[in-house]
Amino acid sequence: MIKSSTILSFLLIVFLATSCNNGKSLQKYLVETSGKEGFMTGDIPVSSLISAKANVSEDIKETIKSIKKINVVFLAKTAENEAMYEAEKKTLKNIFTNKDYKSLGKMKAQGMNISVYYTGETDSLDEVIAFGYSNEVGVGVARLLGENMNPAKMLDMLQNITMDENSVKSIGGMFKD
Repeated sequence: MIKSSTILSFLLIVFLATSCNNGKSLQKYLVETSGKEGFMTGDIPVSSLISAKANVSEDIKETIKSIKKINVVFLAKTAENEAMYEAEKKTLKNIFTNKDYKSLGKMKAQGMNISVYYTGETDSLDEVIAFGYSNEVGVGVARLLGENMNPAKMLDMLQNITMDENSVKSIGGMFKD
């Protein structure tokens, strides 16, 4: 008869082996690319980009507060880093095969392939992620982090906010040569 301690040890090993996730997560990818040569990275506080228009509802104000920040990583494609571009594109595509990332849709815009994903529940999002790549421009990902973001309320919010043009231009300037 097998000892109970042997069975418990075996179950513990099985549990640990199955609970370990050797796959890459988006968070791990963002950390690993921060400061890496060739990558442009940044964390953007939402409050520096958007503010509510005058006389908006409390719902709109609460929706803005539910959005915490935006993480951005971008690798511009050059003739010298074509292999790196392909590797990063493959890595990001692999990350988004994880079942935690639910697809909101895909599109092509100005030669760029863009996929949008989310995590959380359909009425209470934790993250909204845009992943894009182009052979002419490069590859990048932007992750909007928040708490219990409601998609319907976010669409309503977009109609009732103002964007700080100078902040948008300075962020856009990060991605130009």
